[in-house]
Amino acid sequence: MKDSRISSTRTKYVLPALGALAGLSALLSLCLGAVSLAPGEVLGALLGTGSGPAAQIVLYARVPRTCGCLLAGASLAMSGTVIQGVLGNPLAAPNVIGVNAGAGLCTALCAALWPAWTAALPFAAFLGALGGVLLVLAIGARTGASKMTLVLAGVAVSGMFSAGIDAVLAFFPDALNGYTDFRVGGVANLSMSRVAPAFWVILAASFLALSLAGEMDVLLLGEEAARSLGLPARRLRLVLLALAAALAGAAVSFAGLLGFVGLIAPHMARRLAGEDSSARLLLAAALGGAALLTLCDILARTLFAPYELPAGVALSLLGGPFFLWLLLRQRRGGGRGHA
Repeated sequence: MKDSRISSTRTKYVLPALGALAGLSALLSLCLGAVSLAPGEVLGALLGTGSGPAAQIVLYARVPRTCGCLLAGASLAMSGTVIQGVLGNPLAAPNVIGVNAGAGLCTALCAALWPAWTAALPFAAFLGALGGVLLVLAIGARTGASKMTLVLAGVAVSGMFSAGIDAVLAFFPDALNGYTDFRVGGVANLSMSRVAPAFWVILAASFLALSLAGEMDVLLLGEEAARSLGLPARRLRLVLLALAAALAGAAVSFAGLLGFVGLIAPHMARRLAGEDSSARLLLAAALGGAALLTLCDILARTLFAPYELPAGVALSLLGGPFFLWLLLRQRRGGGRGHA
C-alpha cells in the first residue's frame, strides 16, 4: 500500500513536470542558435513590440522551427506509444517497423508528381505509413509474429521503401528540397505554411487516440480478455494502428525521417508515468517527445555553431545505443514485457 501511494504521488506530478520541461526547451529553442537572443527580445517579437533583425529571426526562423520540433516530437512519441502497446513489442517504433519509411516514400511521390499540392503531403504520408505497418504485420503473421520477426521485417521493409525514395529522387531530383535533411530528419528551414496542414492531422489523430485510451487499456489485457468484455479487439487494433500511422506520417511530411523519438519517449514515459493509464501514458510520451526532439535540435544547431547538424543526427547518436540496450535487455529477459 505504501509503495502504491508513493507511486501515485509521483505520477501526479509527472505531467506538470514534463510540460514545464517542454516549455523550457521551447524557450531555449527560441533564444539559442547561431545568434543568441535574450528572452526579452524573444518576448517582444512574439508580442509584436519588437523590431529589427531579432524580431525577424524569431518570427520567420525560430518560431516555425520550434513549433515543428514540438509537434513532430509529440506526434512521433504518441505513435510509438500506440504501436508498442498494440503490438505488445517494446522494440517497435515508427522508424523501426517501416512506418516512417513508408510515409517518406509517399511524401516523395506526392512532392514529385503533384508539387503544387503541399497540403496533401500529410495525407499521402499517412497512406504510406499505414501501408508500411500493415505490410510488416502481414509478414509477421505469416512467419509467427514474434517480436524479433516484426523488427527484422520492419528493417527489411524500411530498406525497400528507402530504395524507393532514392529512385523517386533520381527521376525527380528537385522533388524534395534539402533531401539530405529529409533523409536524416530535421526541422531547419521550416515555414508555418508547411507545418499547418500536418498540425490539423496530428490534432485530430491525437484527440481520437486519447478518446480511445480506455479501450486501449482493455486491449492491453490481452485479446481474449478484450473479447470477453465485448470489445472488438482486431478492429480496435487496426484503428489504433491507423491513428499511429497518421501521427507518424504527418510528422514525416514536414520533419523528414526522424528516428528513435517514437522508441525512446514511450519508454521514458512508462518509467515516469507508469502503465496503469493509457491516457496519462500518451500525454506523458507526447510531452517527453516534444522536449526530447527540441533539445536534440538545440544541441545539433549550437554545438558546432555557426555550422548546423540535422536534428536526426543527434537523435541517432542517442537512439542507436538505446536500441542496442533494449535488444540486450530483451534477450536477457526472454523478450517479456516493456523496458
